[in-house]
Order: sequence, then C-alpha cells, then structure tokens
Amino acid sequence: MKWMGGRQSGNVEDRRGGGGRGLAFGGGLGAIALAFIALLMGKNPADLLGGDASTAPATAANSTQNDQQKQFVATILGYTEDVWHEQFRQMNREYTEPKLVLFTDYVQSGCGNASAQVGPFYCPLDQKVYLDLSFFNELQTRFQANGEFARAYVIAHEVGHHVQNLLGTSEKVQRLQARVDERQGNRLSVALELQADFYAGVWANHAQQMFNILEKGDVESALNAASAIGDDKLQMQSQGYVVPDAFTHGTSEQRVYWFKKGFETGDINQGNTFDDL
Repeated sequence: MKWMGGRQSGNVEDRRGGGGRGLAFGGGLGAIALAFIALLMGKNPADLLGGDASTAPATAANSTQNDQQKQFVATILGYTEDVWHEQFRQMNREYTEPKLVLFTDYVQSGCGNASAQVGPFYCPLDQKVYLDLSFFNELQTRFQANGEFARAYVIAHEVGHHVQNLLGTSEKVQRLQARVDERQGNRLSVALELQADFYAGVWANHAQQMFNILEKGDVESALNAASAIGDDKLQMQSQGYVVPDAFTHGTSEQRVYWFKKGFETGDINQGNTFDDL
C-alpha cells in the first residue's frame, strides 16, 4: 500500500502510556455498546471490560515501530477525511471528522471503560474511534490477515460507523433494537456492521481514485481480513460450533461480499444491508 508522504490527520489523540490500568467498567448504554463490540473478537465481554493488566516495558525497537504505525494511522485517517468530506458534499451534507484515540491496554471512552481485548471500536457518544496498536499484531498472528491495507480496512470500517452515526442510521437501529427481541436485535447489529464494511469498500474505491494508494494484493488483504473476522469463523474458533442467531457482525462470506460491493461500486447508495431482515 502506498501511504508514505500522504497527508496525516491532526485528529489522532495519543493516550498511549498514559496509565488507565485497573479501570472499572461503567454500566448503561456504554456497557451495552462495548459488550456488542467485544463479540467482534469472539470473546466473552465480561472478560474484557475493566480489571487489571500487566504492561510490557517499552523498548527502542517497539517505540520506533509504534511511531511508524501512528504515522500510518494518521495518514489513513486523513484519507478517510478527504474521501468522506467529498461524499458528504455530494449529498449536500457536512462531514464532521471523528477523532481517533490511540491507547494501551485500557481506555476511558464516552461509551465506558474498555480493555484493548475488545478490539478497535467506535463510540457514537463521543464520536471517536479507539485503537490499541497491538491489534495490528493480532490481526496478523491470530487472524492471518497480513498487509497494511488489511489494517487500513479496520480503520475504514470503524470510520464507517461514524458515517452511520452522522447519517442517523445508528440511532434508528438503536431505537429498533429497543423494541425487538434479542434475535432480531442481533440481526439489526449484523446489518449495521455489514454496512460499515460496505462503507469501508466505498472509501477504498474513492481513496484509490483520489490518491492511487493500492498496490498488487492490497484488496485481497482487506478481503482476507473481512473474512477472518466473520462471526461464523470466530464462533468456530472459540467454541467449536456456530450459532447463527447469536451473530452480531455477519458471516465471513457476508463481510467479504459487502466490502467488495462497496469497493466495486463506490456508490454509497448501494449499501442497504437492511433489506433482507
């Protein structure tokens, strides 16, 4: 992926090394939001929220690596800003840029306190994306999703949730979920996540047109990442069987399909993932 030399966003908030160990997780909407987010990683939300953690000592090597990763994150965020400003302009809307918070181990967000094990997440209450850079290592080692564009896809997916928030989709889904049972609520969550995958694909389409960022194999690495974090694969890995009614993010096939559709069409109007509910 060609990203070096690209404009870096000024909306990166670096909280790494700023403490935050032993945070207790708050209740209410934040607890519900982060419990759903935890399922992305195929883990028990109760194990991921609050508590204590040990922090490995920093070294010059991983410090340099993290600095480069921060530059990468800031550049990808800058690309998302440029693309979505233009897309919103075409819809006669104004795009409000989200902040992206880098943290280590634990973080306090507008949706509550969370462990890094939750994985990257977007909090609609403070309009911020939260990312512990160690997730990029897990993406490669646990999920076998290699390549910088796989990491860019992760950021673009979370920014996709911000787009949903600005367009009012997230609020509508939340209101619907309050009126239906858990099974139907999970289906709404799946549709919301698949749409964020679609928006990530739309972003990739326009980022390529605007900045010529893609190299051979980049799209495949993003598709591999989308496939690796499908609910069916995560459930099979964690418990040895699949429970479709418990899906909250979609199957590997669905996630690949919607990212690919977004990338191939580049048309934000083609992303109605709620039709099949």
